[in-house]
Amino acid sequence: MGTYPAEANLWIEHSDLSMHKSQRNPERPSIAWIHNPWLDLVVGCGAWSAPLLVITYASIASHTRAWAMAFYALALVFNYPHYMATIYRAYHNAEDFEKYRIFTLHTTALILLTLLLSHFWIGLLPWIFTIYITWSPWHYSAQNYGLFMMFARRAGANPDKATRQTLYSAFIASYLLLFLGFHTGRSNDPLFLSLGIPLRVSRWEQMVLAAGFIALSAFGLLNLLRQAGWRKLIPSLTLFSSHCLWFLVPAALSLWKRLEVPQTRYSTGVLAVMHSAQYLWITSYYARREASGDGGNLERSWRPLAYFGVLIVGGIALFVPGPWLASRVLHQDFSSSFLIFTSLINIHHFILDGAIWKLRDGRISALLLNSRYRVASAAASAGGGFAKAWKWTTGDSGLAVKIRIIAAVLLLLWGTMDQARHYLALQTDKLKDLQRAASLNSFDSQLQARLARKELEVGNPQEAEAAWRRSIVANPADPAPRQALLKFLVEQKRFDEAFTLTEASLKLAPKDSNLLVDHGLLELQRGHPDQALADWERALRADSSKSAAHLYLAHELDREGKAQDAVAHYRSYLERVARRPQDRPAPDLMVGIVLRMAACQAQASQPQAAVKSYEMAEKLAHQMGMAKLEGVADVNRAQLEGKAGNTNEALQAYRAALALDDAIGDKAASAVDWFAYGHFLDQSGFPPRMAYACMLKSESMGQSLSDKETLASIVEARQKFEKRLGREAAEIRRNPDPALQDSLRAQH
Repeated sequence: MGTYPAEANLWIEHSDLSMHKSQRNPERPSIAWIHNPWLDLVVGCGAWSAPLLVITYASIASHTRAWAMAFYALALVFNYPHYMATIYRAYHNAEDFEKYRIFTLHTTALILLTLLLSHFWIGLLPWIFTIYITWSPWHYSAQNYGLFMMFARRAGANPDKATRQTLYSAFIASYLLLFLGFHTGRSNDPLFLSLGIPLRVSRWEQMVLAAGFIALSAFGLLNLLRQAGWRKLIPSLTLFSSHCLWFLVPAALSLWKRLEVPQTRYSTGVLAVMHSAQYLWITSYYARREASGDGGNLERSWRPLAYFGVLIVGGIALFVPGPWLASRVLHQDFSSSFLIFTSLINIHHFILDGAIWKLRDGRISALLLNSRYRVASAAASAGGGFAKAWKWTTGDSGLAVKIRIIAAVLLLLWGTMDQARHYLALQTDKLKDLQRAASLNSFDSQLQARLARKELEVGNPQEAEAAWRRSIVANPADPAPRQALLKFLVEQKRFDEAFTLTEASLKLAPKDSNLLVDHGLLELQRGHPDQALADWERALRADSSKSAAHLYLAHELDREGKAQDAVAHYRSYLERVARRPQDRPAPDLMVGIVLRMAACQAQASQPQAAVKSYEMAEKLAHQMGMAKLEGVADVNRAQLEGKAGNTNEALQAYRAALALDDAIGDKAASAVDWFAYGHFLDQSGFPPRMAYACMLKSESMGQSLSDKETLASIVEARQKFEKRLGREAAEIRRNPDPALQDSLRAQH
């Protein structure tokens, strides 16, 4: 709490030095703006945040492809140059390179080593990506805090330590709000490793932090307003409101509307663009001051087009060649390589940025104050091989100039080709464009997967299969193309090839629950139920929430007559789909699963549980308008109620089933249910005339039954009743309605 974020040190020191100079020269007022009021407010203070965020999030769902292309293009002129601005600051002269050697050389070497290792050990990617995504908002927050304090100082405020620490704590609280949103519950992104903070715990913590943010902000802002007044603090207040939009609003929506904070979209979308523009806005100011040399004219040697040209070309050099070379030369997946480069360049930027902007030496003070300082001697003392090489490369010799021009042209062409490939890869409805993108770089797992789907859609199954296999080769760790190919092979009834695919994939991912479930299904199809059960058990050990494994285990145990074990898995499956409605199967399958669980409960001597399950099935079927399944549940419940001696409950259930059969005109079901009802009436001691009338009704309904054995059983039962009733049977046969009505009104 006593130290400030590294990114903030520059802005605070700049402010302090400006104040000191103002105090030494009271006749010269402090300058409030960096470039000009409109640019400072819109870009530096983030006044464009509200309209940009509204436009982006209101249209991104309906124009996903257009926004993906827009962000990729904006990266060339904002995101990439913003990283290069830090590189330029640290490496463009020998003095800075030597001074921050641990960061410019040793840390950079460590990052490069990590970059190389992560291409051969892809398991590092989720860790690297998670660090990048989690660190990004802290980087944004620190920059906002530093700029906020800088503008406050320029406005004439001189906050004491308590005010600074209070405001600093408010900014920390805003970051922690977002951090909790990122790391609450399970992650939906396989590349983001959530801490899995329980939702109940996270909600309370976020409410406490939100209250703390409001209280701390109120205290700090009131102190600043008393010192400078609100008019002079317009830049600071604008920036603070932008910060609230960036941090507090997403957290408030998460608490109020229960909306999840999209980690990757937050850290890599429009906020990243605004942050990068803000960073370029302030670093261009320092570069312009630095170009003035020993306190001369600010504009004397400042060449903005050359400066931004270096940043754009250098930014392309940082991000574009690496993934292309990794995919072309090392045959690494382009998409994964791009994420590795993006994550590690960001992490390097966060570390280096925090080091180089702690500008506390005389040289940097001179640049900030535009006072005289002998810079040349300091640079000379930092000589060496790097200084000589850099001096020659940036010098005026003809060869060096040609090399720079050729490199710049090649990088710009490369960046243009990268943009074109990205555009073509997004055209999922145009087969030719996808094929052109693949011809530019075929080692792209996501592109090959999109190409496969399109090839299959237009009726080219062989080409689709080849694309899926190329996708798997490019990134064996990505389960999506493997699952798509597996589904394709199963639909083609190429079970042996599908089994071989799962066998090979399990060697790479032995704990992949989806893969284990599929392997079990294929083992079952090959006639190895024991191995199938073992695979599904392994799938549950790998992921206890894998509901499909519970269902397959229940079905197989049910088939093998292991009713009690099947019940446990049916119950686990239903409990999980109740918590995750998106995993719920089709309505008829859902009712069927509940019916099978009830049947197993009955077989396992759990009649009360079975009755409750049948009641659940009745309710579900009724809600979904499935009268036939509702009738099945009624009859089965009636049979259990009858065995338990609950005659009236059984009578009601049978009658409900008969009414449903009549309502839907299902004669086959009606024949079976009237037969069961008559049999129950006879067993329960009701007059045989009632049961006989039911048998007559059953036989009349069952004339169209395709199951002749069932019809024969009905006829046999009717004949037995006729022998018991004698002459009375003939009377009932002539007019069965009175006896039928009596059977439907019977009570125990």
